[in-house]
Amino acid sequence: MANGGERDHVVLFPFLSKGHMLPLLHFASSLSSRGVVVSIITTPANVPFILHHLPQPSDAKPIRVLPIPFPSGHFQAGIESTDSLPSISLFPAFLSASFFLRSSFLRILLRLLRSGSSPPPLCLVSDFFFGWTQPLCRRLSLPRIVFHGMSPFSMSIIKSLWGPNLPSLDSVQVTVPGAPESFRIAMADLPDTVLASANPLDPQTVFLESIGSTDLESWGVLVNSFAELEPDSFLDLFESFYRRTSGGRAWLVGPLALLVDSPRAPVADYLQWLDRQPVGSVVYVAFGTQADLPKGQLDEVAHGLARAGVRFLWVIRSTDWSPPPELEAEMGPGRIEKGWVSQREVLLHVAVGGFVSHCGWNSLLEAVADGVPVLGWPMIAEQRLNARMVEEELGMGMRMAGNGRKEVEEGVKELMEGDKGSRTRARARELARKARAAVVEGGSSYTALEKLLEELRRVSNVNRKDIIIKMEEEEGEDEKEIDDDDDKKVELDVAEVERKMINLEIIDGISQIIY
Repeated sequence: MANGGERDHVVLFPFLSKGHMLPLLHFASSLSSRGVVVSIITTPANVPFILHHLPQPSDAKPIRVLPIPFPSGHFQAGIESTDSLPSISLFPAFLSASFFLRSSFLRILLRLLRSGSSPPPLCLVSDFFFGWTQPLCRRLSLPRIVFHGMSPFSMSIIKSLWGPNLPSLDSVQVTVPGAPESFRIAMADLPDTVLASANPLDPQTVFLESIGSTDLESWGVLVNSFAELEPDSFLDLFESFYRRTSGGRAWLVGPLALLVDSPRAPVADYLQWLDRQPVGSVVYVAFGTQADLPKGQLDEVAHGLARAGVRFLWVIRSTDWSPPPELEAEMGPGRIEKGWVSQREVLLHVAVGGFVSHCGWNSLLEAVADGVPVLGWPMIAEQRLNARMVEEELGMGMRMAGNGRKEVEEGVKELMEGDKGSRTRARARELARKARAAVVEGGSSYTALEKLLEELRRVSNVNRKDIIIKMEEEEGEDEKEIDDDDDKKVELDVAEVERKMINLEIIDGISQIIY
């Protein structure tokens, strides 16, 4: 891809959740290595995570992290991401609080648009949950690209069965409008939000409807997937929702994790433990950063892994759970890791031969990229659709038959030692070759990213004059909405964040990330 030089600038506004941030950090690094100026907008408590996980080649342009204050009075100080919520039940309240980022976000965006020290932005890439950014971008004639963090397969099914399109809740299996006639999906595999959408007065449905309309009005959709992975019929169905509303299209530029190098962390004990295990002998067990398993369920997993008798690396979120005493001797070939691990490092390791996963899309794409077969245990959101895709559409995994110790034992044994596990392993390796081919020069994702930037440059040349005019109008209207005292407080908060960021850069030694 030809470098865009000083004329290209992309602004990213990831949702305040680690699973939503990581793909866009990889995207930022890829853009930066191609000479594109990148600015990332986030809140103060998320800055350390971004600085730590932002891969950046030494010859790339510095990536700017622009902090805006998190709205006060909604949560305890420091709770600024979904991962730090005391309970996932607070997620709707967190979404509501995020709307109050609007004023300080707008100030930063206007500052970038009129900046003389760097090129004005070509576009804003913002998360689906930040739907309120779309009206702002429309008024500024700035293309907004929405990022979902899901696959077109899952999103097309969700959009097709939403609200009045949902058949009777008593149905066992349903067809999907616009999908191939032979395709059927179990009602039990649909996300809870889709089932709830049958009631138009459901509060969560009302909220998702409001941001769903801004989603479809977006200029385009950034997708963390690649063309060879997605069934053509579902990709076309997904894009049809945007074509008929805004003329937008989906840009498949993934797997984003493959766009950057993943340097080894030599001091990690769990990686050194993996170094001592035979090739392909370890099953990696991890259920993501959102779902908390109760202690009784953790006990069942422990019993199942012990009875399977295979080596395992099991990552858990709970800090106060330990395996039942009677299992300590039986779990000898395994290792339990509490807290965060570098999942990409683990899946890349030659000792890992299988992955028991919650089927979050990031995790599945990493498994695809690294050729690791999956035993799916979906829990929330669209994960059941992802598990269906992995097993029936891609053939690189299986689904857990239940959540008891017997099902864990049988599933892990089949994945690591059975005939079906062997077939899924071969298929996973085939998909890994396709994933890597997609992101190199001439590949489908490489070409899509190149065309995306070319199209944004073309649109930018047409719209730049309009942006400047509307920018001034928007700034004047915004000043009327915000009290002078509040305005000063925001500026003081930003100044304090800037001071802290300087300290963070010195402590972490990441001088190339600037504000």
